[in-house]
Amino acid sequence: MAFRTLIIGASGGIGQALAERCAKDGEVVQLSRRADGLDVSDEASIVRAISRLDGAFDRVFVATGVLTAHRDRPEKKLGDCDPAELAALFAINAAGPLLVLKHLVPTLARERAVRIGVLSARIGSIGDNGLGGWYAYRASKAALNQLIRTAAIELRRTHARATLLALHPGTVETPFTADFQDHHATVDAATAADNLVRTLMAHGPEDSGSFWDQNGKPIAW
Repeated sequence: MAFRTLIIGASGGIGQALAERCAKDGEVVQLSRRADGLDVSDEASIVRAISRLDGAFDRVFVATGVLTAHRDRPEKKLGDCDPAELAALFAINAAGPLLVLKHLVPTLARERAVRIGVLSARIGSIGDNGLGGWYAYRASKAALNQLIRTAAIELRRTHARATLLALHPGTVETPFTADFQDHHATVDAATAADNLVRTLMAHGPEDSGSFWDQNGKPIAW
């Protein structure tokens, strides 16, 4: 079966790998800041980009996000926290994907099965937080998880065949994680993309609003 896939954030390392992987089994439509001016912190740019889409999709990946905005590295302690950094990461990592869903969902066919995977991160799990630090990134991803959960509840009422998941890709070998790869087991971008596709495709509407890692295992909120 051929799938028509939309990749939002296609110019990033994982986004590019997802586009290459999904092209193996169907058409891929790509949107990115670099090529299309889609800035998830600018709602007007989201509206413009989505308004140019034509046709229905079977899969959607939202692969946007930043690790830091105004800092070189995530915070290690309370004294490092800055309101501007917190606001910037919430705008990009949490509000951004939500605004994408806000304008994308009305374009989805209600009678068509569609799977939507939004890239989150295990570090956003409150239940799994045993190390502390990384305040803005952790909090923005935790907020994203709650927004995905909430949107999935609404989506069930309007698009009963839709599946919306939060997905953790693992620590992927991209420039995004270059400074932290020596502290975590890593996976190349192509393998990460294959894992994400497999995990998304393994779930249906009954799992909508849940949080999964790259190996298909559930993550605690």
